[in-house]
Amino acid sequence: MVEKVLIIGCGNIGKSVARLASANHATVTAMARSTERVAELQQLGIVPISGNLDDPPSLKSLPTKDALVFYFAPPPGGGITDPRLRAFCASIAAGNEPQKVVYISTSGVYGDSGGALVTEETPATPQTARGKRRLDAETALREWCTERQVAHVILRVTGIYGPGRLPIQQLTSGQPVLLEAAAPFTNRIHAEDLARICIAAADRGESGEIFNISDGQPGTLTQYFNAVADALTLPRPRQVTLEEARKVMTPLMLSYIGESRRMDNSKMLRKLGITLLYPTLEAGIRASLKSP
Repeated sequence: MVEKVLIIGCGNIGKSVARLASANHATVTAMARSTERVAELQQLGIVPISGNLDDPPSLKSLPTKDALVFYFAPPPGGGITDPRLRAFCASIAAGNEPQKVVYISTSGVYGDSGGALVTEETPATPQTARGKRRLDAETALREWCTERQVAHVILRVTGIYGPGRLPIQQLTSGQPVLLEAAAPFTNRIHAEDLARICIAAADRGESGEIFNISDGQPGTLTQYFNAVADALTLPRPRQVTLEEARKVMTPLMLSYIGESRRMDNSKMLRKLGITLLYPTLEAGIRASLKSP
């Protein structure tokens, strides 16, 4: 771990990464868009620096020189490009390049594989605007890092769950799920494992490498919702046909059930030396419900 860390997009995962990096004696700086965020980061022992990815001139003073950058900020909604990541790269003057960039992307860049096993060699053919924005960001980062000779690692992350990230509101509000027999494969990773993987990618990921990030236990959203309901002793959600789902589900939920793939995480386990804390959904849900 390098001594200087910069986090762009310091949400829950960023805060966990900051905690792990600080434990490794790194000085952690994170970009903040508001005074409220500045105060929150300071309370966590993170050095805040003002900046807004939607306001490129505000990015000129980011401490990127020789830093390890964790870029976790999502693209803006709409369109098929990521102007935020492009603005971040464009703000870095010659001589101020970071040592390495670890970028969180999404498994959605693969599109629908019809339930087939997806490896890092599988072509990226995103079908949703969300996936296309992430692939644009990957491409822009790769091109910039190649031109500026900056090491970079891309993590294609599956559905994140953990404390505060379980579908409790959806269950208690009675939102339906797809019939189990019709539900496509989905993949997940516990938030705490993801933070540890980010640190491992910084330490052991080689420049230009891509890693699929999941627990290696593909299931369906229906199974996931049922497992959370069972753990909370709530009624399992009502199951509906695909035709009915198109009438009652949100566009975002429909985008999730419109693609099916099983993520191969063997490269992550082998090359990053990861032993998952929560290799099964049941263990991860139990731990998530015990956490404050």
